Amino acid sequence: MKLPIYMDNPSTTQVDPRVLEAMLPCFGEVYGHASSRNHSFGWEAEKAADAGRQQVAELIGSTAKEIIFTSGGTEANNLAIKGVAEMYKEKGNHIITTTIEQKSLLDPLKTLERAGCSITHLPVDQYGQVSPEALAEAITDDTILFTAMVANNEIGTIQPMQALGAVCKEHGVLFHADATQAAGKIPLNVQEMGIDLLSITGHLMYAPKGIGALYVRRKRPRVRLVPLFDGGGHERGIRSGTLNVAGAVALGKACEISRLEMDDEAARLSAMRDRLEKGITENNDEVYVNGHPEHRLPGITNISFAYIEGEAMMMGIKDIAVASGSACTSTTLEPSHVLRSLGVGEDLAHTSIRYGLGRFSTEEETDFAIEATHRAVVKLREMSPLYDMAKEGIDINAIEWPDH
Repeated sequence: MKLPIYMDNPSTTQVDPRVLEAMLPCFGEVYGHASSRNHSFGWEAEKAADAGRQQVAELIGSTAKEIIFTSGGTEANNLAIKGVAEMYKEKGNHIITTTIEQKSLLDPLKTLERAGCSITHLPVDQYGQVSPEALAEAITDDTILFTAMVANNEIGTIQPMQALGAVCKEHGVLFHADATQAAGKIPLNVQEMGIDLLSITGHLMYAPKGIGALYVRRKRPRVRLVPLFDGGGHERGIRSGTLNVAGAVALGKACEISRLEMDDEAARLSAMRDRLEKGITENNDEVYVNGHPEHRLPGITNISFAYIEGEAMMMGIKDIAVASGSACTSTTLEPSHVLRSLGVGEDLAHTSIRYGLGRFSTEEETDFAIEATHRAVVKLREMSPLYDMAKEGIDINAIEWPDH
């Protein structure tokens, strides 16, 4: 086993060698512009990109014509949310989301709110799920869109997508699903789930960074979007810009691999995740697993270690690449808004570590993480007077600390 080991797959993944092999011809042999319709170089590039488009469609149960390539999940989310808000502004200006979304959803919504849109943030339960009944109650005559992650990037909780989609359909509200964490890891079908728009990104499913896609429903109903920017009218006028053919091929291959190997991979990762959780929770007291115990992604576990700062814990297990929050918010020391939404106290939220297993994780690495975590917990708690006080039965929250 080579150190350090990588357990931060929810932030990004290693490119699968099979994906790299598929895209390599695009850097030498297939180098034409996919929109050049006057010669064979362009035709060949367009054919390669369209093959990738078809592979993406097959992963989510759509047609190839409904797949728009983007630069990644953030652009796909912005295109979906802002595109709907502008196109349907005469119908209404109310958008619904949840309190546990990632920045690439929350920040565009803040921008729209400043522009006059009304945004409702639905609360979640202690496991991170939103209630379809709460969604139905929040919908008004002005509601045009409900947008939410299929699976949360910090705790792995999966939303009841089919039930949420049914509520949206019943009320004539468009449904956008951010599937950047879920795509390739759990089964997704936009028809069965009633999804009208769906975002995915390559770098979270073993393809390179810089490529993603947005599914846009073409019928029942046909969804229309106002583009984010103007240009040559590429991607059926929805996303202008020279197509990243190599990225499209890579994303397509990644989707194909995930579709064919998803069940076996999910079973392996779930077993390793359970082994990791069991090893950590049985060897250490005052540790808590955050998120849904059943409805969650195979490779993510988020664990709070009471009386230990998350940043100190990360330093204590420096040979393991983990996260104390999502990659998009790791530059701030504020406690995770996701954990706070679950009802986790601020102090405990500060102690949380996310372990993210992936395709290239091994049992040997899992066992190393269990042992390294235990050593760090013991060492850090030996240095923590709060832990000793709690063990002596002292109510730490009742202590009045002097101001300095």
